[in-house]
Amino acid sequence: MDRPGTIAEVTAVLAGCGANVEESAVALLGGHVAMMMLVSGRLPPPSAFPGMAVTVTGVESRRDLDRAPEGLGYVLTLHGPDRPGVISAVSAVLAGAGGDITGMTTRLCGRLYVLVADVRLPEAVDVAGLMCRLAAVAADLGSRMAFRPAEPEVL
Repeated sequence: MDRPGTIAEVTAVLAGCGANVEESAVALLGGHVAMMMLVSGRLPPPSAFPGMAVTVTGVESRRDLDRAPEGLGYVLTLHGPDRPGVISAVSAVLAGAGGDITGMTTRLCGRLYVLVADVRLPEAVDVAGLMCRLAAVAADLGSRMAFRPAEPEVL
């Protein structure tokens, strides 16, 4: 269950072992905190997190820090009534254009369903045509959609 301090507790155990959280995604799902982390270093056993369901899987990072992301970055937002098939319909249109969803959050705000996705598109994609196809899907779902270029990250 969600409660103040959950993220602090988990990351303190990891830091105490000398582990480094390189990337993470944290969301509140149905009243539960869900965390996915790419961690390097020595990991504690799942028993180090009492009262939490912890799964640890070893994977190799596939990041190439010297290579800039390919394609065009966009942000898709959609909001409307909650119903089955929203993610499937939107992701099928993006995949049909060669688009890759690189991050996505969805949530219910009362009866309103909200989807926000970071998308990478091939440079040769017909963005106007893709926007028309996405708008048609949104209309079929009774939803509103916005699709805009992503702001470049400045570090």
